[in-house]
Amino acid sequence: MAWDAWGDPTAAARLTDAQLALVHDVLQVSADDVHAVERQDVRLRPSTLTDDDHAELAAAVGAEHVGAADDDRLLHAGGKSTLDLLRRKSSAEQDAPDAVVAPGTEGEVAAVLAVCAERGIAVVPFGGGTSVVGGLDPIRDRFAAVISLDLGRFDALADLDEIDQVATLGAGLSGPEAERLLAARGYELGHYPQSFRYATIGGFAATRSSGQDSAGYGRFDDMVRGLRVVTPRGVLDVGADAPKTAAGPDLRQLILGSEGTFGVLTAVRVRVHPVPETKAYEAWSFPDFATGAAAVRAVEQAGTGPTVLRLSDEVETALNLATVSDAGSSGADDKPQDGGCLAVTVFEGSSALVEARHAATRELLTASGGTSLGAARAKQWAEHRFDGPYLRDPLLANGALVETFETATSWSKLAAVKQAVTETVQRGFAEAGSAASLVLCHISHVYDTGASLYFTVVGAQRGDAIAQWRAIKAAVNDTLIEHDATITHHHAVGADHRDWLAAEIGDLGVEILRSVKATLDPAGILNPGKLIP
Repeated sequence: MAWDAWGDPTAAARLTDAQLALVHDVLQVSADDVHAVERQDVRLRPSTLTDDDHAELAAAVGAEHVGAADDDRLLHAGGKSTLDLLRRKSSAEQDAPDAVVAPGTEGEVAAVLAVCAERGIAVVPFGGGTSVVGGLDPIRDRFAAVISLDLGRFDALADLDEIDQVATLGAGLSGPEAERLLAARGYELGHYPQSFRYATIGGFAATRSSGQDSAGYGRFDDMVRGLRVVTPRGVLDVGADAPKTAAGPDLRQLILGSEGTFGVLTAVRVRVHPVPETKAYEAWSFPDFATGAAAVRAVEQAGTGPTVLRLSDEVETALNLATVSDAGSSGADDKPQDGGCLAVTVFEGSSALVEARHAATRELLTASGGTSLGAARAKQWAEHRFDGPYLRDPLLANGALVETFETATSWSKLAAVKQAVTETVQRGFAEAGSAASLVLCHISHVYDTGASLYFTVVGAQRGDAIAQWRAIKAAVNDTLIEHDATITHHHAVGADHRDWLAAEIGDLGVEILRSVKATLDPAGILNPGKLIP
């Protein structure tokens, strides 16, 4: 990916005239308000690895797999949150790992961890580099140096059992490459988060990722059957071949969501399914968010089985952000009118199953106040569903402050949480001096008992934009805790949510995590400053 932006530089987005007008006229900012450094002017903190450190790491993995050049370090200097991108644009000296080390076997991972534990070097496991919560920050903590442990060489489909429909995938495989390898055998994983094009199998597991097809296939942690993890104390292989077991607590749950703090994921065994025979699409309009939310709840609780089920609120629908390609435009003939909300449904499977599920869902949505818009808008959403992050970069470059975050709560608290978060964000931008702000929201994932709310917020950059966003996000986290909503549904904890974890899981919960950490990583070298307060 680009060093200072999301994704492929050749796919970078440009703002349309309508989008520029929104930035200039509503937010009252422009590119003249932004001062970003060019690549040649970036200044990285000098590496603190000694010659002996470098020699020991090279002996563990081979000299060709240890990169200490600034280009290597900069590409591993963090993730892709707005805070990450703002830091990349700064003229101040930037932090970065002191080297990038790329092991290719579990033995090499173990050797690197042994070297780092002995020599006091922190280790940040690195997959696709898509973290948006500070999960890849090169935090040295009490250590003399920090390395990025790039897992890109763990990139194989090691096994596919077509009877059990279980595949063993290397932790460094990207989403597209994993799907390509499975498709060659007639199978699919079906995990499609917005970061799909770049995020990795290991990253999905380490962060409890949730894909856009979760209504049909579940979250990534629902798909996981087993994991291999190299820790400073040895290798853990967790997860039984049996589909269920009563043999004590499920140790997979210690690793899922552990964000590289307990060990280094090298392989993940996952449930897969045959590539769907057919797909059906239908978009819907609802008069307001409350009516639409009640409708998608009815569908989920009835179990009629769409693969994708999501609902945009009035603001997101009005700005066309749900379909990205024409965001900020006046829209199309088949979009909801008069302040309505857009819902998207997709169905996958055999022709008979798709037809039955589609008909049952259509009946429920119609009875719940929905109006069908046909297939076009849903297909448009599917075509552009990974493009949203590209829009943030030109907005930042034109003086807007843009970020996304998410939560989850029960159906009964959904409206109150949405309203409270919206008011918190608007108040934060106003206090910072932003002329206006936009808070967009959609229901991204649904469950029998509740749903995830995914927010996109846009305001004007004012003064120190990093400090500005930190203050707004802290207020949002406080609001979520006050309303018994989770601080994160699928982005993970990282460094950004770490200070609020105790409020969610309790002091004793934190003590349990610290005890596990002390057992598996006695020296504390693995991803310090993340997850565990």
